[in-house]
Amino acid sequence: MCTLEKRCQLFLLKLAGDGEHRLNPTLLDSITSAITQIRSDPSSSQSVLITTSDGKFFSNGYDLALADSDPSLRVVMDSKLRSLVADLISLPMPTIAAVTGHASAAGFVLAMSHDYVLMRRDRGFLYMSELDIELVIPPWFVAMIRMKIDSPAARRDVMLTAEKVTAERGLEMGIVDSSYGSAAETVEGAVRLGEELVRRGVDGHVYGGMREVLLKQHLNKEQKGNTKNLRVDNYDLDVEDKMSLLEWLANEYRRFGCALEFVTNKSQEGSQFCTGFGGIGRILRYQLDMTAFDEGLNVYDDESD
Repeated sequence: MCTLEKRCQLFLLKLAGDGEHRLNPTLLDSITSAITQIRSDPSSSQSVLITTSDGKFFSNGYDLALADSDPSLRVVMDSKLRSLVADLISLPMPTIAAVTGHASAAGFVLAMSHDYVLMRRDRGFLYMSELDIELVIPPWFVAMIRMKIDSPAARRDVMLTAEKVTAERGLEMGIVDSSYGSAAETVEGAVRLGEELVRRGVDGHVYGGMREVLLKQHLNKEQKGNTKNLRVDNYDLDVEDKMSLLEWLANEYRRFGCALEFVTNKSQEGSQFCTGFGGIGRILRYQLDMTAFDEGLNVYDDESD
């Protein structure tokens, strides 16, 4: 499980306990719930998230023992982590991973999903273990690695030699932003960095939007249409059904406690939304008065003001 603490404008999310913090469905749901709570906080766009852990491990990856008992759970865990990473990418604030222990495989990806990675140098390593445990790295892991690690040689060492990357080696590779002498010093360094980021006064929504644009550049149309990407570890996924996003939203929005409202491109705000933001890209700055669309009221009469 995880705990969430708010200190002024810093959110401290901690993977609690002395275990390996294996990313099973329960822990992933707990982290996702904490991120949802952070996002709903009124001060979220002026805040910073710090993710850290207790004990020897930041996270030792997926719960493979659980997956061995039920192979379908491997797909579930991968789907939940990918959704969590998407939540982190769209979060309207800077994010910091204070890695105070080993971060392996999916745990490594979780750490890299943050904007800054701080790491203790006296203990722990970053480790893509798939080569050693004979599992193929999921394509979306590779996309994250490619985005976070510039050097082809460094990517080779991480993926094809399964190097156990220490803090100092991570600094050389450009994966780690700063290193510290102990777990406590690492968290303190993350807090100092978080406070510095808060003082800059950046609008979190603008920051999060720019982060999304940056990361989306690493998934092109060919990758989206390639059925080879419909694969999790050694399991091929089948496309059972296809529908437009609009149809899916119309059918499913109630399940998520949402309200569905249609925006016309004939208004100034609606036109900006559709042409400037790509339709679903952003929320309108000003609330649309839906009462104007009551039956019998023609808001687009050319003779009206």
